[in-house]
Amino acid sequence: MIPRHQIPNAVTIARIVLIPPIVWLLVLEHYLLAVVLLALAGLSDALDGWLVRRYGWHTRLGAWLDPAADKLLMLGIYLAVTLSGLLPLWLLLLVVGRDLWLTAGSALYRVFVGPLAIRPLFISKVNTFLQITLVLVAIVKVGLLDLDPIWVQLMVVVVAFTTLASGLAYTAQWGVYAWRHLRRAPVPAARRTP
Repeated sequence: MIPRHQIPNAVTIARIVLIPPIVWLLVLEHYLLAVVLLALAGLSDALDGWLVRRYGWHTRLGAWLDPAADKLLMLGIYLAVTLSGLLPLWLLLLVVGRDLWLTAGSALYRVFVGPLAIRPLFISKVNTFLQITLVLVAIVKVGLLDLDPIWVQLMVVVVAFTTLASGLAYTAQWGVYAWRHLRRAPVPAARRTP
């Protein structure tokens, strides 16, 4: 039996397990079933977050696992819809590039400055919501409804903008934190020569 405080982690692991079938269904163009599994993945994300907030079931594993699951899900979905021709390759590269940039930046911050408390910025939450919405609109347009292609094209531009904006916002925020930290750091005393 799973300890209670590990239930959110179990839900997160279930979300990770859903990623390969979702990607495979998207590649095979079984869009309706893919959307159903995507909805389950989204509900699992909401559920594990609610459990942590409601019952205080914070764990170190969960602090690492939840964002990793979200990134893996997003990467898998964007890769599948790009390979299916629903979204342009440059957008996939922009989304992945932003994540790699932020991952490298946070690692460098920890090495050269110190611990970094990462708090999601509002623009980042908007960006994640719009990235998911774009995938759903692209899938609905091709597999479920005959939407005008302008909606997907418009969403691509908006997602590109919010992806860049969120990457720049985190870079600026961490730059300010580093500058403030380094300004407060004591200056080593000069050595006296005999």
